[in-house]
Amino acid sequence: MAERLAEASRQRRVKVMTAAAGSAGRVAVPLLLCTLLAPSRTYVLDDSDGLGREFDGIGAVSGGGPYFGASLHILKVEIGGDGQTTDGTEPSHMHYALDENYFRGYEWWLMKEAKKRNPNITLIGLPWSFPGWLGKGFNWPYVNLQLTAYYVVTWIVGAKHYHDLDIDYVGIWNERTCDTNYIKVLRKMLNYQGLQRVKIIASDNLWEPISASMLLDAELLKAVDVIGAHYPGTHSVRDAKLTAKKLWASEDFSTLNSDVGAGCWGRILNQNYINGYMTHTTQFTQPGWYYLKTVGHLEKGGSYVALTDGLGNLTIIVETMSHKHSVCIRPFLPYFNVSRQFATFVLKGSFSEIQELQVWYTKLGKPSERSLFKQLDSLWLLDSEGSFTLELQEDELFTLTTLTTGRKGSYPLPPKSQPFPSTYQDDFNVDYPYFSEAPNFADQTGVFEYFTNIEDTGEHRFTLRQVLNQRPITWAADASNTISVIGDYTWTNLTITCDVYIETPETGGVFIAGRVNKGGIWIRSARGVFFWIFANGSYRVTGDLAGWIIYALGRVEVTAKKWYTLTLTIKGRLASGMLNDKFLWTDIPVNFPKNGWAAIGTHSFEFAQFDNFHVEAAR
Repeated sequence: MAERLAEASRQRRVKVMTAAAGSAGRVAVPLLLCTLLAPSRTYVLDDSDGLGREFDGIGAVSGGGPYFGASLHILKVEIGGDGQTTDGTEPSHMHYALDENYFRGYEWWLMKEAKKRNPNITLIGLPWSFPGWLGKGFNWPYVNLQLTAYYVVTWIVGAKHYHDLDIDYVGIWNERTCDTNYIKVLRKMLNYQGLQRVKIIASDNLWEPISASMLLDAELLKAVDVIGAHYPGTHSVRDAKLTAKKLWASEDFSTLNSDVGAGCWGRILNQNYINGYMTHTTQFTQPGWYYLKTVGHLEKGGSYVALTDGLGNLTIIVETMSHKHSVCIRPFLPYFNVSRQFATFVLKGSFSEIQELQVWYTKLGKPSERSLFKQLDSLWLLDSEGSFTLELQEDELFTLTTLTTGRKGSYPLPPKSQPFPSTYQDDFNVDYPYFSEAPNFADQTGVFEYFTNIEDTGEHRFTLRQVLNQRPITWAADASNTISVIGDYTWTNLTITCDVYIETPETGGVFIAGRVNKGGIWIRSARGVFFWIFANGSYRVTGDLAGWIIYALGRVEVTAKKWYTLTLTIKGRLASGMLNDKFLWTDIPVNFPKNGWAAIGTHSFEFAQFDNFHVEAAR
C-alpha cells in the first residue's frame, strides 16, 4: 500500500507540474525529473540553528487590506509643517504657538481610510517641514529642543484624541540633519506623556552618522528603536548592524510605473534583507514573522528569502530580476548577470514535514511572455524528502507558501481620467468644511484655507485665506511668495477673475496668474503671467513669480482692508488686466510660457483673502 501511495504521489506531482507548464509556459520541476534535464545548485532552508530578523512589514502612502494585492502593513504620513515638501505644502496642526487644529489637511482622513481596509496597519508620522515659530527666526527646528518635541508629541496625542488613531512610530526630520540631543528629548517627552509604546525611527536619511552616534551614546542607543535609511541600494553599513537595532529601508521605491519598476521592487525587497538585513516582503507574510538565516543569492543571479511565523508556516520568495529590467530610480545599480538555472531547495528542521506549497508566478520583461501574479497548481512534497527544484529564467518571481489565503485582487475599473473643466468657479461658501483646503487648489508655498469672516455678514463672509505670516522651516526651496495653483497644465488661453482682499497695510500684496509652468520644489522659478496689486497703491505685471521679469507697472487706487476684483485675460501672445471691471493694462506681449495653470497668491508670507474665483479656459 505504501509503495502504491508513493507512486500515486509521484504521478500526481508530474501531472501538476505538467499542467503548470501548460498554463504559464513555465514549470516547477520535481527533483526526480530534474536530474534528467540539467545539473542544479542546492539551497537549504532550515530553522534548526534559529531564525533571522523579524519581518516588520511593507509600507506606502496608502493602506491595503490583508490578502489582497500588495497587502500593505505600514502607512507613513507627513506631519504637515506648512512647507513645500516635493509636490505641495501640507498644513500644520499648529500654524502658531497658541494655535491647535487637528482637522487640517487630508492625512487624518487617509489614516482612517487605511485603518478601515487593514485595522492592523502600522502608522508612522514624519516631519518634512516645520512651522516657522519653532525656529525663532532661524530655518532650523532644533533651536528649542523641548518646544519641537512638544510640537510633535501634540500631533501624536491629537491623532488619538480627535481621530482615535494610534501612532506607532515617529521620525525626526526627513532627509535632513539629525540632532541626537533632540532624539533623547523626544523620547523623554513621549514617555512623560504615557506614550512609551510609540517608537522612534532615525534618521530617515543615511546610515551614518546616526549609527556611529548610537554606538557612542548609550542613551541615544536606547532611545532609537529603528535605524531608517533612504534608497540604501540593498546594503547597510557595519555600524548599523552593530547596534543590533531593526534596520529599515524607510524610503525605497522604483518610481517607474512599468515592468522595470516592478522588477526593481521585486529585486530590492529580497536583497534589502540578504545584503543589508532590512526587513521587508509582503502578502504571504505578516509583521511578526521571521526571516530564516538560510537565505542568499542564487548561483547564476537572483536571490531567495524565506520567512516563517514559527507555527509551521513557510513562505519562500525567489527572484531572478535582470539588470535591464530592475533598475531603480536611485541609487546607481552596478551591472550584474542573470542566466537560466535550476535551483533545488531542501526543507529541513521544522519545515521537513511540509507536504504542500502553494505556487504563485510572475514573469516580467517581454510583453509576449508576461505573466503577472498567476497562481499555479500546488507543489506536493509527500515523498521528495522535503526537496523541490525550480527551473529559473530571467525576470521571474516565484512565491511558494503554505498559506492558502493569498489571492490576486479584483476591483472595478476607476473612472476614466477627465480633463479639468474649462469653466470653473468657487465662492468658498462652506460653513463646516470637511477638509481645511478648498478642493482642486494645490498649495505650493503658503497655506490657503477656508475662512469665515465673523464680522462680515455680506458677500464675503466665507472666503479662502492665506494663513501664514512667517516663512516655515523649509524642507525645499520654498518661494518667497505664497502661491496655490489650479486647473489644467495644458491651458493656453484663459480669463481668470477673483475678488481679493489685502490684510497687511503698506507692504501687503496679492496676485492672480495664468500659464504658471512650474510647481513642487521648482515653484520658486515658476514662469507665467502674474497680475499684482499692492497696498501701497501700485500694480505690477510680471513674467515670473519672483518678480524679476517686469512687463508693466504703475500707480493705482488700492489700499489694504478693502475688496477688489482682478481679471486677467491671456489670449495667444497678448495679455490684459482689469481692476473692478476697468482695464488697467492691455495687450502686453507674452511669448513664454505657452501654457500652464491658473494661480492665486500673496507677495510675501502675509494674511490675505480670495473669493468668487472664476476661470474660463481653452487649450
